[in-house]
Amino acid sequence: MALPVLSSSAVKFRRVLAHFPQELSLAFAYGSGVFRQAGAAAEHGENNMLDFVFAVDDSVTWHMMNLLKNRNHYSFLKFFGPKQITSMQSYGAGIYYNTLVPCNGRMIKYGVISTDTLIDDLFHWKTLYVAGRLQKPVKILTQNENSKLQAALVSNLKSAVTAAFLMLPESFSEEDLYMQIAGLSYSGDFRMIIGEDRSKVQNIVKPNIPHFQKLYSTILQDCPQVVYKHHLGRLEIDKSPEGQFAQLMALPKNLQQKITSLVNPPGKNRDVEEILLQVAHDPDCGFVVHQGISGIVRSSSIVQSAKTILTAVWCWGINPRWGDGTHSAHSWLTLSLHPWVRLAKQKTESAAIS
Repeated sequence: MALPVLSSSAVKFRRVLAHFPQELSLAFAYGSGVFRQAGAAAEHGENNMLDFVFAVDDSVTWHMMNLLKNRNHYSFLKFFGPKQITSMQSYGAGIYYNTLVPCNGRMIKYGVISTDTLIDDLFHWKTLYVAGRLQKPVKILTQNENSKLQAALVSNLKSAVTAAFLMLPESFSEEDLYMQIAGLSYSGDFRMIIGEDRSKVQNIVKPNIPHFQKLYSTILQDCPQVVYKHHLGRLEIDKSPEGQFAQLMALPKNLQQKITSLVNPPGKNRDVEEILLQVAHDPDCGFVVHQGISGIVRSSSIVQSAKTILTAVWCWGINPRWGDGTHSAHSWLTLSLHPWVRLAKQKTESAAIS
């Protein structure tokens, strides 16, 4: 059964896909244009930008075909060709975004990531950028029969549950779990510090509990380390050092490495298993895990945001879909730098009041 999303979603999304080269290993839509959110995002509803991610086996070939079909989607980098666009894609989180693209009467944003990069992120949490999006409800539009990709998608969900368990108490509600999971990819994101809506995670989770249940109920029912009282919406987990050690050993490789680098004193050469056993006995085990996740997200979010600035820079005033330069500058800044814009506006308003 498909997840219930905004009205006429399946037709709407597939019409968007028809504008792009069809060589996709995975395509999904996400965000407030797909799933209802509480707070400010809910006010715009059907007018919210539609966000997509396209995974492709051969990024150079896909960008070459997309440049032939949709050249005006790209920034000035289009003049350097598909190889340079793919080179830029490889930095940061390994995803290249075209944004503020008018399509079928809506504004869309789409990111292109190689299938191999996506699989690496899903299995190992190298950046937690796209993997983090896939820990929350998304609308899968197309997926090929890549067994490794399917295994990676499932592995990512299991890893999210494991990491959340380590940061939660012995007994907690389903909503607590989904709040923890939804917050993983925002931990350490500098945009959450300088202007992003602080209640963003809550706004995502509260209206979408059934969607989270659809994603995670089977994993929870099959997990030997949890007592899942589905009818009560409650869970109990093993918080003994032995239980936590098993969970730490099941974490993605990159997160394990981040945790060991936080705990292991300089000059000491201990193996990962020894260090994780020490962390399992630490009363602050959950905090250490959180710090490890924050380290992954922080570095990838900074590089990806810097890349977004470069890849979104247009020759203001000459792009046909933006009209004059004033509108183009305002739209781009609002989208790419909205935390800074909001913060500057708040400071200006405060100064005016005082």
